[in-house]
Amino acid sequence: MELIQNTPDISAYLAVGEAIDHDHPRVRATAAALAAEAPDAYAYAEAAFLFVRDAITHSADADDPRVTWRASDVLAQRTGICYAKAHALVALLRAEGIPAGLCYQKLDTVHGLIAVRLPGEDRWARQDPRGNKPGVDAQFRPDREQLAFTVRPECNEVDYPVLFAEPHPAVLQCLREAADRSHLWQTLPTHL
Repeated sequence: MELIQNTPDISAYLAVGEAIDHDHPRVRATAAALAAEAPDAYAYAEAAFLFVRDAITHSADADDPRVTWRASDVLAQRTGICYAKAHALVALLRAEGIPAGLCYQKLDTVHGLIAVRLPGEDRWARQDPRGNKPGVDAQFRPDREQLAFTVRPECNEVDYPVLFAEPHPAVLQCLREAADRSHLWQTLPTHL
């Protein structure tokens, strides 16, 4: 899928923000630990993806009531829904100078994932750090997508083509306002 940057300036996909707080010591330390084992940007991007996908639980899968949204909090609490995990992965990538942004799918509700622009590449590669479970097998695949979910147009599902430098306001609002995950589930956006 061809993604459309919501801002043409690539530096926006490296910037620090409230949710993508890769200037936070916890994000920097996690990035440094992952980078120490990675010989290049590709290996680092895969290591960051695997870390977020596998070491940070999806709060629904783990029946965890906590709601996280800031990347540093996701890393500290080791839990979050798809949006939060996407924020953490984008922060880890940006911490090592790899442009990354947020993108979304409309399923029953809006699902969050990321896109990365690896060195030497002229396109964005979508990745889904949601976390695997039976029936979900997302993999780090810069050459072709292997996301958690494939949209079904016959069910009015959509891959949104816009690549955001910052979380979509509707996503950020529902995360910030949720008292817990059960409350969050009632307020998840159904479209952007």
